[in-house]
Amino acid sequence: MKRLFISAILLLMACHLLATGLPCFSTAGFYELPNTGREVYSLNLAWRFYKGEIEGSPFAVEFDDSAWEAVSVPHGLEYLPVEASGCANYQGGAWYRKRFIPDELLEGKQLFLHFEGIMGKSEIYVNGKLLKKQYGGYLPAIIDVTDELVWGKENVIAVKADNSDDPTFPVGKSQNMLDFTYFGGIYRDCWLVAHNRIFVTNANYENEVAGGGLFVSFDKVSDKSARVNLKAHIRNNSPKNETVTVSFTLKKKSGELAGEEAKTIGVRKGKAAYALSSIIVKQPSLWSPESPYLYDLDVLVKDAKGKVIDGYRQRVGIRSIEFRQTDGLWINGKRYEGKLMGTNRHQDFAVLGNALPNSLQWRDAKKLRDAGMKVIRTHYVIDPAFMDACDELGLFALVEVPGWQFWNKEAIFAKRLYSDIRNMVRIHRNHASLFFWEPILNETNYPEEFAKKALDICKEEYPYPYSIAACDHGAAGDHYYSLLLRPIEDKLRVDKTYFIREWGDNVDDWNAQNSDSRVARGWGEVPMLLQAEHYASPSYIKEFPILCYETICNKPDQIIGACFWHSFDHQRGYHADPFYGGMMDAFRQPKTSYYMFMSQRSPEKSGLIADSGPMVHIAHELTPFSPKDVTVYSNCEEVRLTVFKNGKRYVYKKDLNRKGMPSPIITFPNVFHFMEWKAMARSQKQEDAYLLAEGLIGGKVVATHKRYPAGQADRISLRLDNEKVPLKADGSDVVVVVAEIVDKRGTVKRLNNSVIRFEIEGEGRLLGDASVGVNPSPVVWGSAPALVQSTAHPGKIKVVASLQIPGQSRPLEGVLEFESVPNPQKEIFSEKVLSDIGKSNAITVNPVNKDELKRENERLRKELNQLKVKEVERQQTLFGVGIND
Repeated sequence: MKRLFISAILLLMACHLLATGLPCFSTAGFYELPNTGREVYSLNLAWRFYKGEIEGSPFAVEFDDSAWEAVSVPHGLEYLPVEASGCANYQGGAWYRKRFIPDELLEGKQLFLHFEGIMGKSEIYVNGKLLKKQYGGYLPAIIDVTDELVWGKENVIAVKADNSDDPTFPVGKSQNMLDFTYFGGIYRDCWLVAHNRIFVTNANYENEVAGGGLFVSFDKVSDKSARVNLKAHIRNNSPKNETVTVSFTLKKKSGELAGEEAKTIGVRKGKAAYALSSIIVKQPSLWSPESPYLYDLDVLVKDAKGKVIDGYRQRVGIRSIEFRQTDGLWINGKRYEGKLMGTNRHQDFAVLGNALPNSLQWRDAKKLRDAGMKVIRTHYVIDPAFMDACDELGLFALVEVPGWQFWNKEAIFAKRLYSDIRNMVRIHRNHASLFFWEPILNETNYPEEFAKKALDICKEEYPYPYSIAACDHGAAGDHYYSLLLRPIEDKLRVDKTYFIREWGDNVDDWNAQNSDSRVARGWGEVPMLLQAEHYASPSYIKEFPILCYETICNKPDQIIGACFWHSFDHQRGYHADPFYGGMMDAFRQPKTSYYMFMSQRSPEKSGLIADSGPMVHIAHELTPFSPKDVTVYSNCEEVRLTVFKNGKRYVYKKDLNRKGMPSPIITFPNVFHFMEWKAMARSQKQEDAYLLAEGLIGGKVVATHKRYPAGQADRISLRLDNEKVPLKADGSDVVVVVAEIVDKRGTVKRLNNSVIRFEIEGEGRLLGDASVGVNPSPVVWGSAPALVQSTAHPGKIKVVASLQIPGQSRPLEGVLEFESVPNPQKEIFSEKVLSDIGKSNAITVNPVNKDELKRENERLRKELNQLKVKEVERQQTLFGVGIND
């Protein structure tokens, strides 16, 4: 057993990533700087894991865990089927244990364990001693272990994670009544933070109102200047009183100095004090969704001799946000033109549940930003890596406490809920992407005093400009709030600003749940076209008025924007079916509606947004079953559609003066006729049989898209769906590999019922197997995704995809070779446990008689259908959800 050391050179390389365009994630809420006396070590690698309750003392140092499965975190208890709704996931207790020998260089340091998220209620032990009980799975658990570690010997961290239903803390509602799933485990990163005994504290640990840690706020923001207010909480755990100087240095992306200030303070031993300062930035580069400019703020603590004894970096985006009632939204002192459009997001991913590594968090944000989204509603305190990505990519985030249609009158529930609200503000208050707080419980009949208290807490915890909290329109206590959600247009109040937090779902009832917005990707071309049309502007809009992109854009300025429901397909607790309304599926493979949303983004290219700018997309597959009308999505001024070489040309010109959505769906009627394409093929003119769409701005072609009909399946093509972010060799990073059946030209053959088997060699492993339906994997709408997880060693990875049933005339296997890159993060782990990861030593727990299980499932199924779904239907109807969406 040992700790893997990584030199300061790699740490500098990690900091350098911030300037390269590759994502770089905070660790325990900050970015590490070399030579400050502060270090961060990942504890993600090599844990022992047991799913189930266990007798004895699994927290004890001497407990024998050698037969337990070896895993790395983020970890979600289990790999899940693609169709895992209806409480298919495990609920109950689970245990994790980590063994390590701490390096002697850490002795004498101040040491904190920092778990970013353990689902449900958890117990955390160090060397057999219970140090913390945590209630709630969306906020960090932070423990001072300075006096708990033993030196020169093996130490043991043991964690019990219990995701069982529990009404005493948010969410509170039982999972079989919930529209998402709890999942479970140590599903976010785990860190060991080491620094000197005089240090900048952590806001979520200190429990100081509007304090603890570093607090960055802004005032008097304009193009000419901005005030950056700085507040650092310094604790002195040394044996004597000390005088320290806290320096704040603000740097531009180029490294050029934007401003600096220093504050000298005295800190008594065993106490803490605040260093208060401010920097006036002249002609600041302001943060906005269109230009998400981030400064680097270096905070250094120096002793009386000028030696740096603590410090780190924070990324800062200078911006102002104002909600001016009937005058709408103002950003950076200017009225925001148009609607701020975005989406809702639940954090789960196919197979993995909620246990997404940081790279998948970033890729989610990148895909949504590329689709033109500018604001994300989070539903609970999200992974810090996703918030980092929002800062970087220009996505506003609506941050809210977890909850949905549930209130517990017991005092302990409100007490824990108020604590969650405070810590929600503390963990995300410094992020440029913070749009507003949603401290109230979603669609819940709570008492009026709760609504007022929740607002008061937000004001107490963020007593500075440009921070606001929102409440549902019509909910108890909504008169206390200046920003309201779920606007009812004939009841708009002139003293309020409004935001539509959910729109787009079009369900018939909450039992059957038939809907033209809920479309699985595998259902094919026409259903996906109808989904996109529904989200944009459905044909029945005049007869049945609903919220859609078109109608929202025509709302008064007082309604500043909207988040549609929902970005990705996701699993649910109370219903047997997953939610299929995403513009992407659970593997983040796009549906047709993804390109419709993409066409709403500005055609102007931004240097800070990687894939912004003009686009054109032909939403037609040219199959025998494809529509006669050809749909094109584009944000260009003009679109030319050419049918066949030297064939007909159709032209669409956008009405630049029209109101409504920026880019209406473009339909070229009666263009595609299969028999004409058949004639081209029979005359050996396949190369001349295509559709070509050209997008023009100012008379110049700025975007093109060409489509051919698919021919005979020729091969299996493999690609990395990684958004150009390499796989990191940290033992838990994951990348999606997509296998597609293509013809000789490379056109994906969508109409295909093949089954693909994946194999892997090198420094990677495939996640999931036939038991969860991912290997072998059925081809769905032309593609079959697989999840590849890195090992702890960088190197070559070879993925081979072949048909489950090979044949002489069937496509040959596809091969993809790529490399994982070194992990610059320092890590602490056991080599023995690491070597066991991937071995089949998982333990099956709680064996159940099959007949008993069948009877119990039947009982639960009847209860679910007859009682649970009807109760959810009653609650949904009560809140008007789905009626006019």
